[in-house]
Amino acid sequence: MASSRVDDLLERLAKLERELEVELDRTGRVRFEREVRLAHQRLKQSIPRFLRESRPLNIVAAPLVYSMVFPIALLDLWISVYQAICFRAFGIAPVRRSAYVVIDRQHLAYLNVIEKLNCVYCGYANGVFAYVREIAARTEQYWCPIRHASRVRAPHAHYRHFVDYGDPAGYRRRLIPLRHELKNE
Repeated sequence: MASSRVDDLLERLAKLERELEVELDRTGRVRFEREVRLAHQRLKQSIPRFLRESRPLNIVAAPLVYSMVFPIALLDLWISVYQAICFRAFGIAPVRRSAYVVIDRQHLAYLNVIEKLNCVYCGYANGVFAYVREIAARTEQYWCPIRHASRVRAPHAHYRHFVDYGDPAGYRRRLIPLRHELKNE
């Protein structure tokens, strides 16, 4: 059956993802030797040179890009409040925001102030979106853990455990166990 082959592939993928996480955790934080830091500092581009070499359209679009920080911050606040209230009510383990919002590239000596600001912005924005996605995924697993009839591009990690589309017996049998899994996240 095609569904069982897909499930097997998804399980192998999940196993590889877990192995990758363990390996990344094992390597820990990167620390540069003094000589490397000095070499990095020599490669830092000055602000005037950075602006001269930037495409004019990038400079014109920058305020629009940075204006997104306001709706992203509002989303960050709103989803955190949602999680604090609803996950407690549903008995779902909370998502650790710090596991998703990682801001550390501004410490790289080869980046100028503008590049560091860009890295902070991107780390924050993408981290918030990943945080929101995990909260939405856990919410979906709680309320509607059913795969879609159509292929979903880049589904979240919880999706592989969902019940097949059009399987009412599987849905009734697995809904409560899938909800209980969320208590131990």
